[in-house]
Amino acid sequence: MTPGSPVSFALIGVALAILIAVAVWILYTGLRARREAVEAFAANTRLEAMLASAPALALLVRADGRVECPPRLADWLGLTTTPRYLADLTTTMSTIASGAGGGLSLEDAAALSADIAAAQKSGRPFSRAVRAQGSARALMLRGARAARDVQAPGGVIIWVFDATESEAEIARLDAAVAEVTTYYEELSGVIQAAPMPMWYRGADLRLAMVNSHYVAAVEGASEADVIARGLELVEGSGVGGPLASAVLARDAKAVQSQAMPATIRGERRMLRVYDAPLSTGGVAGFAIDIEDLEQARARLKRFDDAQRAMLDRLSAGVVQFASDRSLVFCNQPFRRLFAMKSEWLADRPEFDRVLERMRETQRLPEVRDFPGWKAERRDWFLAAGGGQEEEWHLPGGVHLRVVAQPLPDGGLLLIFEDRTEQVQLASARDTLLRVRTATFENLYEALGVFAADGRLQLWNNKFRIVWGFDEAFLATHPRVDALAEVAAQQLANPARAVLIGDLVRAATVERQQRGGRAAFKDGRHFEFAAVPLPDGNGLFTMLDISDSRRIETALRDRNEALEAADRIKTAFVATMSYELRTPLTSISGFAEMLNEGYAGKLSKTASGYVEAILESVERLGMLVDEVLDLTQAEGKEPVLEMLEVELDTVARAAADTVAPLAKKRGLDFAVEIHASTGATKGDAKRLQQVVEHLLRHAVAGASEGGCILLHTDGTAAAARIVVSDDGAGMSAESVARAFDRFGQPGITRSGERALGLGLPLAKQFVEAHGGTIALVSERGQGTLLTVTLPRR
Repeated sequence: MTPGSPVSFALIGVALAILIAVAVWILYTGLRARREAVEAFAANTRLEAMLASAPALALLVRADGRVECPPRLADWLGLTTTPRYLADLTTTMSTIASGAGGGLSLEDAAALSADIAAAQKSGRPFSRAVRAQGSARALMLRGARAARDVQAPGGVIIWVFDATESEAEIARLDAAVAEVTTYYEELSGVIQAAPMPMWYRGADLRLAMVNSHYVAAVEGASEADVIARGLELVEGSGVGGPLASAVLARDAKAVQSQAMPATIRGERRMLRVYDAPLSTGGVAGFAIDIEDLEQARARLKRFDDAQRAMLDRLSAGVVQFASDRSLVFCNQPFRRLFAMKSEWLADRPEFDRVLERMRETQRLPEVRDFPGWKAERRDWFLAAGGGQEEEWHLPGGVHLRVVAQPLPDGGLLLIFEDRTEQVQLASARDTLLRVRTATFENLYEALGVFAADGRLQLWNNKFRIVWGFDEAFLATHPRVDALAEVAAQQLANPARAVLIGDLVRAATVERQQRGGRAAFKDGRHFEFAAVPLPDGNGLFTMLDISDSRRIETALRDRNEALEAADRIKTAFVATMSYELRTPLTSISGFAEMLNEGYAGKLSKTASGYVEAILESVERLGMLVDEVLDLTQAEGKEPVLEMLEVELDTVARAAADTVAPLAKKRGLDFAVEIHASTGATKGDAKRLQQVVEHLLRHAVAGASEGGCILLHTDGTAAAARIVVSDDGAGMSAESVARAFDRFGQPGITRSGERALGLGLPLAKQFVEAHGGTIALVSERGQGTLLTVTLPRR
């Protein structure tokens, strides 16, 4: 290959191209290396900056004990120079005392050396908290074997953290934990001592904690026993059960409360149960015994209902307003008094509307400024001085007494008392007092009113004139003793003046009415009387009885003369009765002899005459006996021979005696003697006479062909005898004097039966036996006589 040949030129070109390519590659590589160096320098600068501002500083400890410590770490340790060896990290106490430096304590340095040695041998990382001497800074050391890239074979890299704030926070948290623990213990003690069941449920709503009151309420052995057995305070499950409230509180994140019944120590109680959700998902609860409160509410409601029922029965109108001035209650008298309809009152109108409605019905006083008047009445709700009272004069002469009483709850109670009648009565009373005063002064009697202390309060002119008292003396309202001393001068017997004081004391102190009489010196006689008055005073009256005394004396004398004449008349009647017996006996004897034929056989007409004589003699003898009985018993009870008497025997004997007389008149005579008639103590003769008198009275009153009845029965207490007839009956006048022994004998003008001596004698004998006799009769209805005799 020759110079200048194409081949040589080609080779040269190729070499140049290679050189250029190599140069370009070298240039590119240099530029890239430069760029990478710049980037590495920037990254290194950034890392150094980041490391300088990092919260942790790196301390490299080589295998030979040399350390690489940044100046910042030396400052943290309180060292004045950067340590070069591990031993330079500590300073003696003498040095610290001289103020020469800080560093780690000997104990911390020894412990750190042991940690570094262990890390170098086993590669085990470590962590330790140390504190610089003479400083409040706390450091956290975390060390591990250095990586190969660190280029410190056998070395240990320690990251140092400034834990001063963390340690302070930890100390603060420790103190807070201690405080919370104390509070928790105290709160637990309060919960245990709480006088109510309290509990805590976990997230699964199972009991996790209960207090002693809960244990006692469910009668558990201990808290652990209650929790283990899951003893619930409130029975039941499902809707309304204890867990339902807890679930609702947990899900709604709100406190739930409801009243539930529970059995505590065998007694049924009502509890108010509260469930409160907690942030842990559990639920805390407690129960308050509201049984007494519920009973108190029930009693209060019953009292309120009873009070309102009582207010409805009052005559006064009563209305009650709440604190918002709305009507809450009114009784029936209020509705009637103010013409309030129940439909309107049901809307609970306000106080102002009620007053306006009263004004519409003209039940308010007439006032010029009604709004102002209404505002003043509105202040009753806030009256600080207690109740208010005023009088309302309504149109039509109606007077109301209004009492406004503020209530403790801010409401108002109004009482409307209709005093119209009282006002009218007061007016009438004033008039009556004036009339009484005028009457008092013009009475014929002498009057004096004494107080309870014995002093003279009121008197009329007659009282002053009778005793001759001076006006000045009476104006001092003297006591009754002083009054009696002055009055004694007017009496015929001055000692009788004490009667005045005795009568006044009896009326004022003993509250008894008493009286007496006294004679004056001038011959007048007065009757005294003392009457207790309702107000505690006593009324002393004096009535001049001089004329009546004279008349009384005259009447007494005349009465004595009449009594003497009556005794003479009685003696005469008795004597005449005995005298009549002798000729009657002779007439009866001779008539019987004629009737028996001793004087020869009589004609039929003569026999009829003789029988009429005998019947008349028998009747006249009976009348004589009755007259004798009445005259002998004059003024005294008849003498009875009290023996055991069988009344049925007595009644039959009397019936047999009267039967011929009834048969002669053609009467139907019925006799009913019951077994219950029994016996009693009495005079058999007198009792038979009683029955005979009753039967004879019935025979006399029965019409021809009529009927009479004798009926006897009895009870354990008394026996009864009944006699009746179907005759014409008796008038009311005859019935009134049937038992009068002075009743008119014979036949009355009206044709009624005679009122002889039979019934008076029967009454006398019955009453002597302690019994009673009654007569019932009407015109045209017959007569009924009933005798009741007590058992003895």
